[in-house]
Formats: sequence, structure tokens, C-alpha cells
Amino acid sequence: MSSGERPALRLVRAPEPVPPVLGAVELVPGRVRAALLDLSGTVLWRAEAVFPRGTADRAEVDAALAEATRFPDPPAGVGVAAAGLVDAGAGVIIELNEVPALHGYPVAAVLGDLLHVPVHVEHRARLQVLGDRWFGPGAGRTTFASVSTGEVLGVGVLYDGEVLAPPGGRSGAHMTVAASGRPCTCGARGCWKTVATTPWLREEAERRGLAGRTVRALAGDPLLDEYAGNLALGLVNIQQLFAPGLFVLHGEAAEGGEPFRARIEQRLREDSSWARSAEPPRVLVNPGPADDIALLGGAGLVLSKH
Repeated sequence: MSSGERPALRLVRAPEPVPPVLGAVELVPGRVRAALLDLSGTVLWRAEAVFPRGTADRAEVDAALAEATRFPDPPAGVGVAAAGLVDAGAGVIIELNEVPALHGYPVAAVLGDLLHVPVHVEHRARLQVLGDRWFGPGAGRTTFASVSTGEVLGVGVLYDGEVLAPPGGRSGAHMTVAASGRPCTCGARGCWKTVATTPWLREEAERRGLAGRTVRALAGDPLLDEYAGNLALGLVNIQQLFAPGLFVLHGEAAEGGEPFRARIEQRLREDSSWARSAEPPRVLVNPGPADDIALLGGAGLVLSKH
């Protein structure tokens, strides 16, 4: 090239921006699960760690959180789906009956120090409604309910675009459905969870000579119909108070098949037929992995905060 000539211009394509990944953590008695998800809700990476279920030593919970959240890439933020009574604003688990170490546990601060990204916390059952809102059957809706069924029970309600999460509020599993009913782990009697979770179903199946039968194996048996009615007890209260219209069921309910789903919907419609101006309640069963709804909710919480 002669003196004074300019070098030829070469166009270089700018690198494509890397889409952010969303971090999610589920913290329940004895277990921590963590995941990275993309903006479509696809799980890109996951890990799990355990700690003694009844531990009173916070260091054991700290270690499990650190082990599970060794993310290969830094997330834009982390949403924590926590069991127990949660102070979402403070990022603290106020109380979890089964795990003394989690009483007053500052989970947002612990993870913030580990990861150096924004951390948001909400009750596991309430949070799953954001999983359905961003990545599932609730897309495009401003009001609906998401329900976990099986070993655990709870309801998250999205109302006019906001998750119903008043300070001190719980997931609905401890609403009283029978004033003098069975004793609950919380110390009260007749809570919804005492008649609408897998432990009740196992106990009743054994009492009726059906020990070992799963929900799928009980198809057509009156016991499964009774179980569906028990689940509907709590959902009727939710419908009468907030009229969410759509109820998305996760977990064990998927094993009951169409008759199980239809029985719950029928009961809901029977007990809300007077509300002519409200959307008639519908029940959908999400066939996706039951364990992933909490992680999807955590990712949805990050999206909702940004």
C-alpha cells in the first residue's frame, strides 16, 4: 500500500447480545433445588443439595444453598420459592415448622452475599402462579389461580395483575374447612391440608383396604371422587372470595385423569352458580413436571421485578 493510502474498510458484524438467564431456587424442608432458565422458561441448568430435614443448625442450610447455586453463568436475578411463612419484603423465612434453622432465616441476604445479584423471595405456593403467568396456561390473563396438589397443598392467586401476598398471609393450605376436624401440623384442627393431600389419601386407602393404590390406580373408585371433593372445598372458598375463574392444577391432580378434573370443576360451578356476573370457573391440569413449577415461579418473579 503506497504512502498516504487509506486501508480498506472491513465491516465486522457486532456480536449478538447474549440473552439474560434467570435464576430460580426452591427451598423446602431438607432440600434446595436451583436452576437457570431462559426467557421462554426452558431449564438450561439445574442442581440440588440436601440438608438434615429437622436441623437447627443454620450452617447446614447455608452450605446446601452454596452447593446448589454454583451457577455456571451469572443470572440477571434469582427468585426464591420458599416453604413456610415468608416475609417477602424483607426476604426472610419467618417460620417453617419442620426446620428450626429456618425460623427467621434471611435467605435473600444469604444468597445475595453468595451470588451478588438481586434476590427476591416469595412463598412457594403463591409464587407458582407467576410460573403459569409467564410460561404456562395463565399467559395473557390478569386474574387466575394456580394450585399445587399432592404431598403439599397451596394456592397462588393473581388478581388484577398482582400476586395476592399480604404480610403474614399463607398459601391457603391452613384455611379451616372442618371446625372440629383432624389435627394439623400447624397445631390447629380441620385445615384444608388435612383432607386434601396425599397423606390423607394414603391413610384412607389403607383404612378401606386399598393400601398402596396411587391416584391413577384409584380411578373410578369412590375414594378418588371424595378426594376431588376435598380439593374443591378450598377452591370454592377462593372462588367465592376472588372469583379467579381459571384454576390451574399441578402435581398429583394430573394422575387422576379427566373424571378427577371434571369432578373438581363441577363442584366449583355448583357452589358458585349464584354469581351470574362472574366468569364461570374452569379447571385445567398442567401435565408438566410437578417439581418444575416452583422453579418457573422463581424465574417469573425475577421477570416481574425487572
